[in-house]
Amino acid sequence: MNFTPNDLQNILFKRALFGFNQLQVEDVLEKVVEDMSAYIKENNKLKDKLQDVQEKLDYYRGIEQSLQNSLIIAQKTSDEIIQNAKKNAENIVKEAELSARKIIEDANQEVLTIRYEYERLQREVEAYRIKVESIIRAQLKSLRSLSAQDEAKEEAV
Repeated sequence: MNFTPNDLQNILFKRALFGFNQLQVEDVLEKVVEDMSAYIKENNKLKDKLQDVQEKLDYYRGIEQSLQNSLIIAQKTSDEIIQNAKKNAENIVKEAELSARKIIEDANQEVLTIRYEYERLQREVEAYRIKVESIIRAQLKSLRSLSAQDEAKEEAV
């Protein structure tokens, strides 16, 4: 760097016969042009670098936004899965309870049916017993009467 802004303010050109010393002015102007060109090149490089950094920043902000959206969606999905799992668990428990009640009702109904059948069979057995007893008594009566007839015949002979 040839000049600072302060240097440029403090330059004093030598006076020549008709104005300033031309060589000195041209030399200063040449150095100012060099400095300005260097500043412009550096400024352009910095602008390019700034643009690259800005593009990367925008890219990473986009990624950050996508990640945040993904996290929100994942959280919502997780909440929905948990809620659905709870509902499914409740439904399974309700179905199990209904099934258990149905099994118990069926078992109670079967017990009643078996009890009814048992009582019916007891009545039939009792009726059969009474009938058999009646037949046996009739047979005994018949045997006794035959025995009595045999005895009467023997006495008569």
